[in-house]
Amino acid sequence: MRFLRQSLVGLFLLSLTLGLLVYAGALVRDAVQARLNDTPRMPAARERVFAVNVTPVAFETVTPVLTAFGEIQSSRMLELRSAVGGTLIDFAPEFVEGGRVAAGQLLARIDPADMQAELERTKSALTDAEAELREARRSVGLEEDALGAAEEQAALRQRAFERQQNLAERNVGTAAAVEEAELAASSARQAVVSQHQALAQAEARVDQAETSIARARIARDEAQRRLDETEIRAEFDAQLSDVSVVAGRRVSANEQLAVLVDPDALEVSFRVSTQQYARLLDETGRLRTAPVTAVLDIYGTNLQARGHLSREGAAVGAGQTGRQLFATLDRAAGFKPGDFVTVEITEAPLERVARLPATALDAANEVLVVDAEERLEAVAVELLRRQGDDVLVRSEGLEGREVVMERTPLLGAGIKVRPLRAGGAEAAPAAPEMLELSEDRRARLVAFVEGNAGMPAEAKQRILAQLSQEKVPAQVVQRIEDRMGG
Repeated sequence: MRFLRQSLVGLFLLSLTLGLLVYAGALVRDAVQARLNDTPRMPAARERVFAVNVTPVAFETVTPVLTAFGEIQSSRMLELRSAVGGTLIDFAPEFVEGGRVAAGQLLARIDPADMQAELERTKSALTDAEAELREARRSVGLEEDALGAAEEQAALRQRAFERQQNLAERNVGTAAAVEEAELAASSARQAVVSQHQALAQAEARVDQAETSIARARIARDEAQRRLDETEIRAEFDAQLSDVSVVAGRRVSANEQLAVLVDPDALEVSFRVSTQQYARLLDETGRLRTAPVTAVLDIYGTNLQARGHLSREGAAVGAGQTGRQLFATLDRAAGFKPGDFVTVEITEAPLERVARLPATALDAANEVLVVDAEERLEAVAVELLRRQGDDVLVRSEGLEGREVVMERTPLLGAGIKVRPLRAGGAEAAPAAPEMLELSEDRRARLVAFVEGNAGMPAEAKQRILAQLSQEKVPAQVVQRIEDRMGG
């Protein structure tokens, strides 16, 4: 009986175990099927609204300013070079780097001993030539007197010959006397011819003497010029640069000693693009004399000089682009040649244009405007100029509308926005909505947060601190309850 009782108990426990296993399997199967068949509960989708800064568009007349970078240079620069070789002496105290000199001031002198000796030699040669000229002229006078005497002698001999002929015709004279008189007359005429030749030679001697005097004067003037070239003088009021000489140094001909720089005749040279250059031309195609401002930035204390466009480069250099322009500066106090400056050129005024932030324009020259339903709309505009952080645009139907000031990849046509207008009520951020929780609701939220193992510790502490307050942000509560599923 005992064996039978134990067998029945074991059979009962086995049956109970099998029944429980079957029941558990059925529960698991039903749960899985219910899980698979249930539609997941999705939170209601809400349209995202972006807050954007907007600005109203107003058309106006704007004078654009073209910005470029250039270099200050002097329009009057002269290299001081030695015309002759020699030893430098007699230096002026101002003949130093940066020294200011006046026009005509003697800066230095090259030892003039050799040139002075050459000048004295040429003067002596000129004196000899002048003496030779005086002697030649006296000889001409003597030869003229001798010629007159010879002509008188020839006239007397001719009359004597004619008288002997008359006597012979009257049978008073002899043939021998006639022949003798004729020979004497011929000799007298020959003497006249010889005297003419002597006079011509004397006159030629005068011409040679005059030529010698001219050559002597040229030599004297050249010697005087070379003597004057030993003096190095300033051609105009200027400052000295690149001074590389000292007293006693021997220099060669055409050696550079210094550079004269006029500090009051300054101009700025800069380069602009061809498109910018075209905007600076007038109706005739010539460069306008537009106002120019040169700015030298010296760590907060800017130096400014005003001027105007004066000329343009004649050709584009090899390997360069754009156009080179020059502007004459009126009064450039504090500027020096070689300064790198910012050049601002005032262009012709543009009418009916809108000034917008550069961040409002995209690469396709479009801006986003807010329509009546506070949705974004893309509007194409014409980009006229870029002015620093702003752009000047023009478009039909844009006046009076509100344009988004900063475009982001999240913004596009059709997106709902909340405009933030400068100085308006929309500019202040809206205060978050707060809720007062019941004790049960607060306890459930706290329990869910504490039991969430996937939440970082810092975030958990921050949320628990918010839940411990009397009023909790509604956004925080909604986010937790969405995760809880109810």
